[in-house]
Amino acid sequence: MTAPDRRTSHGVRAAPYGFLLPAALLFALFFALPIGYAVWLSLHKVHVSGLGLGSGARKQVWAGLENYTDALGDSELADGALRVLAYGCLVVPVMLGLALLFALLLDTERVRFAAFTRLAIFLPYAVPGVVAALLWGFLYLPDVSPFYYALDQLGLPQPELLDGGPLYLALANIAVWGGTGFNMIVIYTSLRAIPAEVYEAAKLDGATPLQIALRIKIPMVAPSLVLTFFFSIIATLQVFSEPTTLKPLTNSVSTTWSPLMKVYRDAFGSGDIHQAAAEAVIIALVTLVLSFGFLRAANRRQKQEAAR
Repeated sequence: MTAPDRRTSHGVRAAPYGFLLPAALLFALFFALPIGYAVWLSLHKVHVSGLGLGSGARKQVWAGLENYTDALGDSELADGALRVLAYGCLVVPVMLGLALLFALLLDTERVRFAAFTRLAIFLPYAVPGVVAALLWGFLYLPDVSPFYYALDQLGLPQPELLDGGPLYLALANIAVWGGTGFNMIVIYTSLRAIPAEVYEAAKLDGATPLQIALRIKIPMVAPSLVLTFFFSIIATLQVFSEPTTLKPLTNSVSTTWSPLMKVYRDAFGSGDIHQAAAEAVIIALVTLVLSFGFLRAANRRQKQEAAR
């Protein structure tokens, strides 16, 4: 037998890296480099000399953690975070609860038109967030909404959904309408992966469909529930398009309603890109810490249940 060619062996070992190279380049260009540049901007500021006129009057200097201390002490950023917290307390439980309910109903044996129903529930997710916010925004306006016209004809009170506390419900409705379908598909896919023998054994033991759903299906799709909760938390912390789209329709949505709106205003409205970069890094770090903490807690609980 002839000895294997060294060049061929080396090419086989290097082949996986060749396949990974395009993804690594895209990751570096569109993810790692922008993050690094944002961190670099957050550590600098613009120093203005005199009246700020002339070629050397404005120069970029080292600021250290000054931008971060200013951002952490900014009441507008803190108020935006509290508003997003209240918004998330409405969106996440309702959206995941509906997604789980729809997935369980679609997984029953007697369901009809399952394919059409899955598509109908998932279809709102395919609508871009800005388009969905515009559609719902006009439905919320009393002068053009058919719902307000119907309420007026019936002599019923017409709630002001774009002012005060109801504004949270209006924004949460847009997010729930758009995100339930995606989460439902994730949970439903996990339900379909459960072996049929598990259900047959439960039926032989006299379990009802409700007992099967509560004691078998929901515990077995717990990893999918954790995943969807993880995605929902990230999406909630990054809410931007819905309040920004509704802002021209109401005075209740300020330019700093959410932390990302504050970042956008500081970067492109006030022109303070260094302060905006610091705020963006803080938001990213908070998202990372919350996500990591939640995943770690979920994994610890799974290990404890497996040990039992």
